[in-house]
Amino acid sequence: MTKLSVKQQKFADLYIETGNATQSAIDAGYAKKSARSVGSENLTKPDIKEYIDKHMTEMADKRIMSAQDALELLTKIAKGEEKETVIVSSPEGIYESKKEADLKTRIAAVKEILKRYPAENPLTQAQIRKIEAEADIREAQAAEAKNMTDSSSEVMIVDDIPED
Repeated sequence: MTKLSVKQQKFADLYIETGNATQSAIDAGYAKKSARSVGSENLTKPDIKEYIDKHMTEMADKRIMSAQDALELLTKIAKGEEKETVIVSSPEGIYESKKEADLKTRIAAVKEILKRYPAENPLTQAQIRKIEAEADIREAQAAEAKNMTDSSSEVMIVDDIPED
């Protein structure tokens, strides 16, 4: 790639930022009358095109999550380090709260991480079974507590129990 002139580089940088060839040409210092044709022509010049493509690719690479980034996020979720924002409404008003992922989400994160490691470790499998069992117990407890609160308004009166 040959070196771009100052004007060409300014045009290319502005075009990367705005996507508008005509306005980029004007802002780079080209004549307003010829900005449209110069902008269009600049986009066909191999050196300018290569410069723009290279920088656009770099920008796209920065926006896309890498496999390492994904594993780090999954690890934070699995460890309960990643918090999510929850909007809570109460009689006093609405407020935001941060909470860690529930057990099912954390288990799913652990499973996703383990998919990337081919060797199945018996200890890890036992730990996953334990966590899943704990999650099932907590769900059952929550359901039972909900049923108790739902049926707490019902009262059973027992009288006149026959004695033998």
